[in-house]
Amino acid sequence: MSTISVKPENHFQYLVLGGGSGGIASARRAAKHGAKTALIEVTRMGGTCVNVGCVPKKVMWNTASVMEVLKDAPNYGFKFDNLSFDWPTIKNARDAYIKRLNGIYQNNLDGSHITTIHGYGAFVGEKVIQVNGENYSADHILIATGGRPNIPDVPGKELGITSDGFFELEKLPASTLVIGAGYIAVELAGVLGNLGSKTSMVIRHDHFLRTFDDCLSSTLMEEMKSQSIDVITNSVIKSLAKNEQGLIVATTEDGKTLAPVECVIWAIGRDPNTDKIGLDKAGIQVDKYGNVVTDEYQNTSAPGVYAVGDIIGKYLLTPVAIAAGRRLSERLFNGQSHLKFEYENIATVIFSHPPIGTIGLTEKEAIAKYGKDQIKCYNSKFVNMYYSVMSHKPKTVMKLVTVGKEEKVVGIHIIGLGCDEIIQGFAVAVKMGCTKADLDNTCAIHPTAGEELVTLV
Repeated sequence: MSTISVKPENHFQYLVLGGGSGGIASARRAAKHGAKTALIEVTRMGGTCVNVGCVPKKVMWNTASVMEVLKDAPNYGFKFDNLSFDWPTIKNARDAYIKRLNGIYQNNLDGSHITTIHGYGAFVGEKVIQVNGENYSADHILIATGGRPNIPDVPGKELGITSDGFFELEKLPASTLVIGAGYIAVELAGVLGNLGSKTSMVIRHDHFLRTFDDCLSSTLMEEMKSQSIDVITNSVIKSLAKNEQGLIVATTEDGKTLAPVECVIWAIGRDPNTDKIGLDKAGIQVDKYGNVVTDEYQNTSAPGVYAVGDIIGKYLLTPVAIAAGRRLSERLFNGQSHLKFEYENIATVIFSHPPIGTIGLTEKEAIAKYGKDQIKCYNSKFVNMYYSVMSHKPKTVMKLVTVGKEEKVVGIHIIGLGCDEIIQGFAVAVKMGCTKADLDNTCAIHPTAGEELVTLV
């Protein structure tokens, strides 16, 4: 224990730094098992997911999806006059929803008898965190401070906003340039493009979502282009500047000047919030990217200090942080000494247009791990029945990746209408070690898109 002075009432059994999904879940589980618990948070409760991440993003994805249905409706015999969209209406409703969630999170903490400490917390010594000049200590400390959008150091960078700034927009931009090739970039581009903003993307390589299976990225790129989203490949932004009309002009490293736009969004990745919380004073090791280094039980290099969520740099997903945080508290305060979160076969959804659902190894990853002769893939490409009465017929693509003679399913990758919901049930099957034969022996539900995964040949 540090020799830094701490008032007796400021010592806890469990002290959580960060009020995001992982921190709150772990704190509440610890309190459930009788641990005297406190949580430190400087901003709104709920962290990235609730405030500027998956929750408001899903609201906007729903909004764009409604627009898609309205555009499709004439094919089903519906007629509309003067169809219009009012951005402030959904923004106000979305913001009110988030505010309610903030209150719910705080009420849950209060109901669990967790002490809430409002302010910026940073380590000042071993197992001691200072907030607003006051020192707090604990037997066990969890770091769950999350991450923030990365902004490149280029001239005019301040002219662009991040995904955080996207949720502050008061109106739909007439034109938008999204810079980035990850899931945040394709999600925001899809929302803006479908709601009517003339949207383009700049990506560093020849396709986006490069860590996902090739069938997903190629299908999504084809579909986004059909939605009139301009994807500018093999380009890196060198600078941003405003022209005489007040629009933003981007210049690439190879000397190209892109069309002026009203809004530029940086979506090039996220950095962990670890650089200003005094980790060096507590002997906590980070890697070259600033991620806290942990073992499989969430232990950091400092005894009695743990980390979960985006700050450990793998699977930056809310359910992952929640599951890891709860298992940690079960281990620390409920005697489940061997309980840990397994960072494999984690289902992921990208709320693009169309959505993507995926779990397990990509085809390339499976070949690298098991050898090409051990891998067999089953593929399908079809038009969802929803589009049967339309001239526009986007494809749904599905892939099963299997290994060995028993054809154990080690990867499922799907893109198309409804795939965001379909993947959840099949994720259970993959976690349980299903084989291709298990899927074949499951009776199909007809007519659905999901039935394709149990009828592949």
